[in-house]
Amino acid sequence: MPISGTGNLPRILSGYRCSKSAVVWSLVGFLLMLQLYSIATHRSAVRGDIELHASRHPLVRELEQVEEENIQVPPPRKKRSPHAAKRRHKRSSTLIDEFLDENSQLRHVFFPDVKTAIDPVKEAANESHYYHPGKIWLDTEGNPIQAHGGGMLYDERSATYFWYGEYKDGPTYRAHKKGAARVDIIGVGCYSSKDLWTWKNQGIVLAAEQTNETHDLHKSNVLERPKVVYNERTGKYVMWMHIDDANYTKAAVGIAISDYPTGPFEYHRSQRPHGFDSRDMTIFKDDDGVAYLIYSSQNNSELHIGPLTDDYLDVQPDMQRILVGQRREAPALFKYQGTYYMITSGCSGWAPNEALAHAAESIMGPWETMGNPCIGGNKMFRLATFFAQSTFVIPLPGIPGSYIFMADRWNPAELRDSRYVWLPLIVGGLPDRPFEFNFGFPSWSRVSIYWHRKWKLPSSWWLPK
Repeated sequence: MPISGTGNLPRILSGYRCSKSAVVWSLVGFLLMLQLYSIATHRSAVRGDIELHASRHPLVRELEQVEEENIQVPPPRKKRSPHAAKRRHKRSSTLIDEFLDENSQLRHVFFPDVKTAIDPVKEAANESHYYHPGKIWLDTEGNPIQAHGGGMLYDERSATYFWYGEYKDGPTYRAHKKGAARVDIIGVGCYSSKDLWTWKNQGIVLAAEQTNETHDLHKSNVLERPKVVYNERTGKYVMWMHIDDANYTKAAVGIAISDYPTGPFEYHRSQRPHGFDSRDMTIFKDDDGVAYLIYSSQNNSELHIGPLTDDYLDVQPDMQRILVGQRREAPALFKYQGTYYMITSGCSGWAPNEALAHAAESIMGPWETMGNPCIGGNKMFRLATFFAQSTFVIPLPGIPGSYIFMADRWNPAELRDSRYVWLPLIVGGLPDRPFEFNFGFPSWSRVSIYWHRKWKLPSSWWLPK
């Protein structure tokens, strides 16, 4: 005999399930509406950024008028250089093959000769302050700048930019038959400038060790991608760099410190951060003074990111793995309106490849891939990042959303003759692809790197104030 009143139980339970379902779907709807509102608000902000560029900095519109390239691959020759020949595999030659072939008929396109060098001391007034990506760039003493894989520090105390990089003015060779092209460690070069165009050589601020073969900086080892940040708490300039042996098995970071931006820097030690291998790396200092190490790890299959200690001499235990399985290297970070952006390169040795832009609301992630930021040139130029590899992004105060993209055009046949490709980078507009963590809707502005054979910053920026 049924208990009295239980006949209504199924209907009660059914109603409860319906109410629970309604609550869940209402919550989903609310979150979607919130997301759409956020997107609409962000798009308005994007339009505002574009209008700001157009109204306050007319040259930005000029920089967005990119140049196209129509370079034809010449007929194949019987003999090619080893760098290009090993890539062919019985297929048609590409512009990248021509780029890697030091005997190519197009060599002058990628590596213009010294007659076209940029000489800030001798340039005529109407050519002053123009950047020429890929041309030889001379310092104030008339010598080619040696600051490869470099980074930029703006020193507020002296109102001066300091450009640090690998000093590679030595012979290129291979440590063994299958080894990568290399130059013995000479040291870290430093150059200073008030206008980001005229550079004075401040000398080698961290020199190689010539005799002690057990030292990290022994000339037979590897020193790459030096980056310097200033620590307000300690008053020290701190340099981080990739330290390795000739076979790239050490895979560590090195740390050096100095009382002055022009050195000398005293080498502190090396380590594998968080206990992981570390190769291509960079340092990013946030607005709150916290500095972060970002490095390629797990045999370049992913990037790791984590904060440094307060003195910038070590990593804190906190670390996040990002872009897992994507095989990215050469990270270059910057920040705009609270959003973190990053440019990375693929892993293809000295050969150029496609850059990708990434974005995150938190520097520790999750990071979203936004697509290829390169605009102009031609399809191969864009797929090869204008035949260069990212190394740093320079903020331009006073020009919102505008930066300089710093990249290296590596010359594996003669590494000392590697070139610099500096191009305008602008944040604005909608990205190319939907994002995984935002219901498929873009919520960040597009990052664009514009190709120009010749360009310059607005005169209002670099003229003395």
